[in-house]
Amino acid sequence: MTRDLLGAANRVAGDMVDLRRAIHREPELGLQNPLTARKVREALAALPLTFREGGSTSGFVARIDGAKPGPVVLLRADMDALPIHERTGLDYASTIDGVMHACGHDAHAAMLVGAAHLLWERRDAMQGSVLLMFQPGEEGYHGARHMLDDGLIDPLPDAAFALHIAPDVPLGLVRGRQGPLLASADHVTITVTGRGAHASTPHRGRDPVPAACSIAIHLQTLVTRRLDVFDGAVVTVGQIHAGTAYNIVAEEAVLDVSVRALSAETRSTVEAEIRRLVAGIAAAHGVEARVDYRDGFPATICDARAAEHGRRTVERLFGAEGWSTLPQPYMNSEDFSYVLEKVPGAMFMIGAGQGGDVSAACCALHSGDLMFDEAVLPRGAALHAALALDYLAERFNPPADERAEPPAH
Repeated sequence: MTRDLLGAANRVAGDMVDLRRAIHREPELGLQNPLTARKVREALAALPLTFREGGSTSGFVARIDGAKPGPVVLLRADMDALPIHERTGLDYASTIDGVMHACGHDAHAAMLVGAAHLLWERRDAMQGSVLLMFQPGEEGYHGARHMLDDGLIDPLPDAAFALHIAPDVPLGLVRGRQGPLLASADHVTITVTGRGAHASTPHRGRDPVPAACSIAIHLQTLVTRRLDVFDGAVVTVGQIHAGTAYNIVAEEAVLDVSVRALSAETRSTVEAEIRRLVAGIAAAHGVEARVDYRDGFPATICDARAAEHGRRTVERLFGAEGWSTLPQPYMNSEDFSYVLEKVPGAMFMIGAGQGGDVSAACCALHSGDLMFDEAVLPRGAALHAALALDYLAERFNPPADERAEPPAH
């Protein structure tokens, strides 16, 4: 069933482009994306799908049942935008000042709508069901977790897949890997409290600034000396605020820190080590310190069988040259990780680079200049559909002649 998918997707490419551009013109933030959800529902209106909605978000799950019962596979697309001013000058640029689809979620939604049409056309040959998860609130709002908590994919599917465009990767090339694909992302605020004084008599106060500076420096030592380099983390002090005037010893210094890790174990270790380090440095300086550790997304861990399923599907659809195994993870984060904590599955990056320039500088995600090749839309729709159809046909058990060779010793 997968051989003709790309041709079928190309025939509806114009509809996907129109939908992507309509979503792009009216971007929405957070957990409530009603305009986007309505556009997607209208694009699915010709298909008599069943829908589930929840109370926490404007997201929804559509279901396509095959002619015979069987396993259930989930495909996910996110729909929300970013608080970024668009600078592309495109004819369909954002009409909402300061809000832009700068991460490709407009493309993700359009690709999954395209896949829905391809799957509906093939439902009579399907043994099993496909869930289409259209999710808001990926950009820091934990939308996937909210949809899980609302029970929208309860009972859980047997497998789950998602795609993310990569504008710095050649058009159509698909990248993935087994194990960690993306890092967890936590936000830590460290507040160091001392006692103010005149700058001429600092001994009468308790200066929090040297303690804050020492914490910032020793956080880097934590990474290089307390963590396994092969299961690492990134700790970045993004902001330090202290003081009200140049001639006053500050009463308080605040550090805002980003922590990223590739496993739950390292994530937990980093938190414990930060708390220990801060307490020790504060005591040494005679000041007080409080650590506010706010969990963000967990690491995105791809099931080995699901990642291998993706490789096989890509090579069937686009040829061996269409696949590239990532040698190491990205340190970005993604809330599809919440789904992958509960369901075996994988996320793949699909190249959307324009022309010959695929450097990160040309078209970085989360940039007001982001542009990508819309030819990725039919390729993504075909891949979504192929991932689902191949899974329903064989689960994670490919024909013997398509199984990966064991690694050489």
